[in-house]
Amino acid sequence: MTHTIKPPCDEGVIRSKKPSTPCRQNARAWVLAATILGSSMAFIDSTVVNVALPVLQTGLKATVADVQWVVEAYALFVAALILVGGSLGDHFGRRRIFILGVALFAIASAWCGLAPTIQQLIIARGIQGIGGALLIPGSLAIIGASFTDAQRGAAIGLWSGFTAMTSAAGPILGGWLIEALSWRWIFLINLPLAAIVILISLWRVPESRDAEALQLDWLGALLAIIGLSGMIYGLLESASMGFNLFVISALTVGVVISGLFFWVEARLASPMLPLALFRSRTFSGANLLTFLLYSALGGALFFLPFNLIQVQGYSTTGAGAALVPFPIIMFLLSRWSGGLVDRYGARQPLIIGTAIAAVGLGFMTRPGIGGSYWTTFFPAVVILGLGMAICVAPLTTAVMNAVDGRYVGVASGVNNAVSRIASLMAIAVFGLVMLNRFNHSLNQRLVPLQLPSEAQQFLDTQRINLAAASIPPGLRAEVAAALKAAIAAAFLDGFRWVMWLSAGLAIASAVTAALMIEQREKISS
Repeated sequence: MTHTIKPPCDEGVIRSKKPSTPCRQNARAWVLAATILGSSMAFIDSTVVNVALPVLQTGLKATVADVQWVVEAYALFVAALILVGGSLGDHFGRRRIFILGVALFAIASAWCGLAPTIQQLIIARGIQGIGGALLIPGSLAIIGASFTDAQRGAAIGLWSGFTAMTSAAGPILGGWLIEALSWRWIFLINLPLAAIVILISLWRVPESRDAEALQLDWLGALLAIIGLSGMIYGLLESASMGFNLFVISALTVGVVISGLFFWVEARLASPMLPLALFRSRTFSGANLLTFLLYSALGGALFFLPFNLIQVQGYSTTGAGAALVPFPIIMFLLSRWSGGLVDRYGARQPLIIGTAIAAVGLGFMTRPGIGGSYWTTFFPAVVILGLGMAICVAPLTTAVMNAVDGRYVGVASGVNNAVSRIASLMAIAVFGLVMLNRFNHSLNQRLVPLQLPSEAQQFLDTQRINLAAASIPPGLRAEVAAALKAAIAAAFLDGFRWVMWLSAGLAIASAVTAALMIEQREKISS
């Protein structure tokens, strides 16, 4: 669910590509079919995996840190390599790189579906992320290169409509597959889809390149991977290892290498992250807003399935359906929100939209344990969806209007990468917040239970599992029931802290919009 919201500026990436090989009329539907299926395959996989995390935790005897890595391994490589993935397509052929990405994604999906241990699943998810970093920008670039300016509006509309439908239906389908078959099928179902995409691409999708493409920034990509890996590893492992020397060393290496990344990017002739773009106040503000807002969403929505399944007692299908109103609202209001930009510019809708999103995240703190979905989580999802629907089109416009036309593609790609890095970092940081508050709350609730020392020691080994913590054996039935209720309540306390922090980040993004987003600004160098 962390990726239930598509990254911003996809339309900007599409519109930035020159229509070098416009489709013949009889090939247009096939090009759209291949690109929609390909990008939807990656997008659905991200949303469905989050629904499966509570089941994975139980089935593979994994900790919360382990299942965080299931999400983070994929997100890490997509975030670090997505800009390079787009450049590879410009250099070596967009169809070729797109097909390579789909094939790699499929191979990794097969490994995920067959993985016997959580460690193998994490490795396979990392490889899946590399495939995603190739196929996601490839699908957008193919649409941009295959349709003329006059045809792009309809093509983008169809692409957006179908991806909205898949984002709504995907988690429900995934939840049903988990219940009816196994969590492994949420990965194995990618294999026939990938085969269809590759066949259509080889048969009907024209090849295209960019003769003016900049040099590939392999050094920047390597530094980005190492820097992000160090910081994410240190943050995730600190939950179980504490801030020992090894964890501190990983964090230090991550920060130093990330600093080196920016130093190198400022000196390269063709960097994957042109820092000159940040001379624009609006571009800097739009990316800071994106980082804050998508941190709020990524961190909050990661923990929602655990609450719904492990605490509230939802089925995996029910948990998958819980956020369905979100993409539906965004799709239905997308044209309307685009009209807001025409009337008021980008700043006002961004301020209002992010503030409404903050209210929606605040509403997530209201539900206790039990109660009808329609009176607990549904209002929060609707308000959050409304807020994001108001935000996305103005955010795309702010990014595209902040730079000169020749930089629109790079600027859009940077903003997409920022949204992914935001979710990546937030899941790691919010995991620490959740564990800290869970332990604090549980300690208070254990006092009246007066557990035997053996049971207390057993429970201490289970704390890392949060709401999935096992009950110590040998307890009386009434004590075991009280302890189970205490664990659920402690998780809910931590969940509320995460939601309030997320709401705070959304408010900070509204302040950023008010202070930094200008109505019109362009940069030419």
